[in-house]
Amino acid sequence: MNLSFFIASRYFRSKKKRNFITILSRISMIGVAVGTMALVVVLSVFNGLEDLVRSLYASFDAELKIEAAAGKSFEVEAAWLESIQNIEGVEIVTEVIEDNALFKYRDYQHLARLKGVSDNYLDHGRFGRGYTWGNLDLGTSGRPKAIIGRGVGFFLSMDLDNEFEMLQVFYPKAPRSAGTIDPSQLYNTGVLRPAAFFSVDKEFDDNYIIAPLDFVASLLNYGSRRTALEIKVGEGENIQKVKKRLRAHLGEGFTVKDTDEQHAGLLRTIKIEKLFVFITLSFILAVASFNIFFSLSMMAIEKKKDTAILFAIGAREKLVRSIYLKQGAIIAFSGALIGLVLGFVLVWAQDTFGLVSLGIASSVIENYPVKMVWTDFFWTSVAVIAITFLASYRPALIASKVRPNDL
Repeated sequence: MNLSFFIASRYFRSKKKRNFITILSRISMIGVAVGTMALVVVLSVFNGLEDLVRSLYASFDAELKIEAAAGKSFEVEAAWLESIQNIEGVEIVTEVIEDNALFKYRDYQHLARLKGVSDNYLDHGRFGRGYTWGNLDLGTSGRPKAIIGRGVGFFLSMDLDNEFEMLQVFYPKAPRSAGTIDPSQLYNTGVLRPAAFFSVDKEFDDNYIIAPLDFVASLLNYGSRRTALEIKVGEGENIQKVKKRLRAHLGEGFTVKDTDEQHAGLLRTIKIEKLFVFITLSFILAVASFNIFFSLSMMAIEKKKDTAILFAIGAREKLVRSIYLKQGAIIAFSGALIGLVLGFVLVWAQDTFGLVSLGIASSVIENYPVKMVWTDFFWTSVAVIAITFLASYRPALIASKVRPNDL
């Protein structure tokens, strides 16, 4: 056994239970354990929230979305669509027209996003994570129907069982040089039959109404232009590889975004918050590790005679310094190991049994989402090692300067 480690472990396992330094070392270990456990738990919660956001948005968004690199819309031809459909890994191509419109139901009005989609839209497996009410049906060209966000339905006080009230849609016409005094000539109008409500996320629930593509193209005078194409990737296909193939096929005139890129800002915010929480808790862990500094400093004073004896029998400064560094490492690593295990158990219990509820009746999940990632355990361990070294170095340096003639 390494001599410095042997001596450090004997100091740590001192049988003087009432020794104040021993008690302080145990307190230091507990502080490190609690800080480490908190890091693991909080980082796992952020991982769970990030996964929840991804899954909720994936219920509404496409796996891949094609948009024009410049401008709002682009022309679509049957042969061009077929060439995209024939790309390896592409299973479904859905045409999309999306813009703001004014909606009226009875005496209520609301401004929201009108999203026109082709008939295969529901074949993407939409709304798999969330709630739906009514019949998910977009109707026919003669009787178009709408799938409405729950928030929009609330704002308009809509009733799916009322077959006599229709949803009116108003969209402004392009401005012309010739003026008119007839307000009805300033906008296009259409009528939709409310078919169903969906609830995925507040951002979508309060802002979206989904309708048939032909209805929206006629209302908005888009003709063969589209604002986006939504792609469903075949089962077992790698999304990133399919994205590369689409980009190579489409050229620089189009962008191809996966679900993360479609909401890059929000996911970046979550990652930044996670980083700052990690830094903050690391500082708290550093404060808890100050006990290591004090316990080792007091131990260096108490063991001054032992240190002098070691020097008298030929020990070098490196050996004495190593003893105190390893003493700090034993305290910190013992606490860190306990903290990692406790953190793992708590996160596992939350994931399995749902110990802590969100307390939101309308949420699509009941309990706080958590997810363990091995990199969190790794970086937490790195933080503990760095903090331990900084807390132990100064006392070890002081102890290594003791000489027999100092007694």
